[in-house]
Amino acid sequence: MIYIKKVLNSSVVLVDKEGQEMIALGKGIGYGKKVGDSIADTQIDQVFLPIDEKKSGQFADLVDEIPLYYFEMTKEIVQLAQKMLPYPLNSTIYLTLSDHLHFAVERQQKGLSVTNRLYWEIKNYYTEEFRAAEQALRLLKEKYQIDLPEEEASNIAFHLINAQSNTEENQDGLKKAKLIGLIVNMVRYSIQQDVNTNSIHYNRFITHVRFFVDRFFLDGLLQEEDEGLYRQMWALYPNAMEIATKVKAYIDKEYQTKIPVNEIVYLGVHINRLMNHSAINS
Repeated sequence: MIYIKKVLNSSVVLVDKEGQEMIALGKGIGYGKKVGDSIADTQIDQVFLPIDEKKSGQFADLVDEIPLYYFEMTKEIVQLAQKMLPYPLNSTIYLTLSDHLHFAVERQQKGLSVTNRLYWEIKNYYTEEFRAAEQALRLLKEKYQIDLPEEEASNIAFHLINAQSNTEENQDGLKKAKLIGLIVNMVRYSIQQDVNTNSIHYNRFITHVRFFVDRFFLDGLLQEEDEGLYRQMWALYPNAMEIATKVKAYIDKEYQTKIPVNEIVYLGVHINRLMNHSAINS
């Protein structure tokens, strides 16, 4: 049974569905209803979204501006993405992605094109999210006859990146992608060799940088100070450590922080491995 917990407007109600708090969207669903009333599935246009009461008012505001089928699109995209991604998405995506899709279609209808400056970074550094977003574009085209440009995959991926945690604090995919791109470009420029971007060593390097950036923005950097290991790395791999130190110096200056010694050591390890296996044919 479905019970109403709060009536937000005639088309949006907060409900309890089998013990889970959800938003139910449907034309006239809230008309004449009050808290505690039960509603049948047949009364709902079948858009159930798992969202808590804190966000319910924002849904009410959006539904006044956005047709319901955009929320249905988002629900299907999230279900598709969850099958492809190794982590849960928080419920904020139902708000942000619905709003984005509506805006993207509106822009296209008006002939407006907005360039995503981080298309390349998102495509190359967030490959799982980008693939899920490409599938989302296919879904929109085949089921809803909405044919958005390929670049929109990076925008959808951006929303998936931002929703990748159950905690909503410190989630900013834009600044993460920027810092990842900056670090990778600094390293690739500094080693002055061609890099095989399809190699396992490059993929490991990218994965390390992604996790480093995640830790950096969540204040979770490795704080241990192993000076012996640090000196040993300088003795064994001075070129890699010099590049890692350049990265540290830039981040420390740009973000007014101090990257711990062990983070430099582990970055140096991955840079050295990349340098030793950087030939295109490796």
